[in-house]
Amino acid sequence: MRLQGRTAIVTGAASGIGRASAKLFAEEGARLALVDRDAAGLQETLSLVGEATTHVGDVGNTDFAETVVSDVIARHGRLDILMTAAGFSCGGTVLTTSVDDWDAVFRANVGGTWLWARAAVPHMQRQNKGSIITLASQLAIAGGKGNSAYIAAKGAIVSLTRTMAVDFATDGIRVNAIAPGAIDTPMLRRSFARHANSDAVRETSRNRHAMKRFGHAEEIAQTALHLASDASSFTTGTVMVVDGGWLAA
Repeated sequence: MRLQGRTAIVTGAASGIGRASAKLFAEEGARLALVDRDAAGLQETLSLVGEATTHVGDVGNTDFAETVVSDVIARHGRLDILMTAAGFSCGGTVLTTSVDDWDAVFRANVGGTWLWARAAVPHMQRQNKGSIITLASQLAIAGGKGNSAYIAAKGAIVSLTRTMAVDFATDGIRVNAIAPGAIDTPMLRRSFARHANSDAVRETSRNRHAMKRFGHAEEIAQTALHLASDASSFTTGTVMVVDGGWLAA
């Protein structure tokens, strides 16, 4: 098993990409800490992965990040993998997005990446080894319509990933981002539901991919597993696009 004996924190583990990645990490031998604000969803994920700890809270809260990381270190003595899959999207242009919504999107996406890396990196430095996997988006590269806060936040995650990779490369810490296309998750379904013509918007998005379909969370999880494992030992600072040909089309 590729992650035997390793300890991983997965945020956003209650559904979607976070849940699929946690499940695959467990199948590959990892010891897990599952993080989300959705307590019921975390329990569903726990039923899929078997033994794990669950931590319910706001990923944009500094104390929460520090507390969870400290708990993991106390239980297992090390932290090998951090995957920051938690995210939030509200839709809207810069004119229609409220200040509160803008802040909430950045708190969940950027804060939920920075704060957890900030808590995890010192422990990984002591080990001289670790893998941090962030979640960007193909929209951070291509741009998109009517989702300005989310796209800006994902662009910030790309830049943050690259600078962390450079900052900590000699500490044995690899930092990489995954940029998925549209993945069939609860977040994607909620984003379509914001539109009056949701069926038409859904079809436009589906057809925008060269493969003419949405991705599955399990397909992104496979990329996360690659980045978490020693198979990617010479990979850092990269943005791995898994987008069904969105950027190529």
